[in-house]
Amino acid sequence: MILITGTANPELSEDIAKHLKTKLTDITIKKFACGEIYVKLNETVRGHDVFIIQTTDSNEAIMELLLMIDAARRASANRVTVVIPYYGYGRQDRKAEAREPISAKLIANLITVAGANKILTIDLHASQIQGFFDIPLDDVWAFPLFAKHFKKINLKNMVVVSPDAGGVKRALRLSKELDAPIAMIDKRRAEHNKIDEMRIVGDVEGKNAILFDDMIDTGGTLCQATKAVKDAGAENVYLCATHAVFSNDALEKLNKSVAKEILVTNTIKTKDDGKIKILDISKALAMAIKNINENKSVSTLDKQIMAGD
Repeated sequence: MILITGTANPELSEDIAKHLKTKLTDITIKKFACGEIYVKLNETVRGHDVFIIQTTDSNEAIMELLLMIDAARRASANRVTVVIPYYGYGRQDRKAEAREPISAKLIANLITVAGANKILTIDLHASQIQGFFDIPLDDVWAFPLFAKHFKKINLKNMVVVSPDAGGVKRALRLSKELDAPIAMIDKRRAEHNKIDEMRIVGDVEGKNAILFDDMIDTGGTLCQATKAVKDAGAENVYLCATHAVFSNDALEKLNKSVAKEILVTNTIKTKDDGKIKILDISKALAMAIKNINENKSVSTLDKQIMAGD
């Protein structure tokens, strides 16, 4: 097994390597004066099972990833599995208006053409993105990490709240693990990152509400949703999201929100800040990588995570 990391989130890659009791392969990544990116693998990967770890949270990170895949294939790697903790452009998964691209599909095409044999992701924004790839893709769920946290603090009288209709299946997985009821926020969006109206579908009054989404971007919508749940009578509101995109002044908004605690994972490079607490995803990814390397099932990983320490 060979592990290679880009520059998007090397700390996460280091933690994954520690769990697997191995080290990251030596690699040179730099920029030329003109802005072009240069990549060179400084160790042989010939005949090896190669795992390239790179969160694609920027255009530069995507280009780095494509070059690393190409370098590994040209160096005669036996298999190249691309580990993408956060799949950038995932929200652009369809044509919402005329003359728009389907950017999530384009990124899938680029990764495939570059030479990837398999993809490993965490909580894709939309499940249909799996079908954008013509190669195998495993999408690992992060909900067991959040479930373990709430079980550890012995939180009672819970209700899991989906921030919209599209996230109900995601919320159902967490609610099943916590044996809690579910509610949903019906929201009407006039334009990107702006909500016109919100109403709660379900009972949250007097309960510890867990608002669960796949990502936090600007934080505006989820802060509004947190307030709406609190105004509906929830005793406390815990905000959970897998991917901490945190655009613009998101951190400030979140820390000023009515949320009691905000939980995110480290799929994107971030750190604890006020109400924000990071749950480490590295062990889950290491388990998935080990299963893939040993040609074992990844579909039972949620049970492995819940059973682990």
